[in-house]
Amino acid sequence: MSTEDSRKVAELIKGERFGFLTTTTPLGTLTSRPMTLQEVEFDGDLWFFAERDAEWVRHIQVSPQVNVGIGSGGTWVSLTGRARVVEDVAKKKELWNSGAEAWLPQGPEDPSVILVEVDGDTAEYWDSPGGRLATAFSFVKAKATGQRIDAGENEVVDL
Repeated sequence: MSTEDSRKVAELIKGERFGFLTTTTPLGTLTSRPMTLQEVEFDGDLWFFAERDAEWVRHIQVSPQVNVGIGSGGTWVSLTGRARVVEDVAKKKELWNSGAEAWLPQGPEDPSVILVEVDGDTAEYWDSPGGRLATAFSFVKAKATGQRIDAGENEVVDL
């Protein structure tokens, strides 16, 4: 991954609080759930807290290939990668915050609390400068002129 590509993906993810984590069930169907992104410097990996006995945690243990969708307004990132369970208490303490505590009051030292690390393979992003207002304007302009909507910048980045 080039430094410029990495910075662009990191810039688009920075400040986002939630992502949709998609896993594959044992029957082969896709299922997603909203997850809180842990605030760390993006280096190709994403981190989430979870409870060990959550059904979707079993999904990643059988089929670790996942997707995380992140975005709001006119910016969207779709990151694909491999997920793994991390039980390192020191890492849990490092990432622990009031948001994690609200969902997992038993605390970072409890063995039922785990981390899930998603090691990104690729990220595709869409960035419409100006956010929702610019996106809405592009839509109206496209309808009025009969031209295709200007979707902004779209790139696939190898991580």
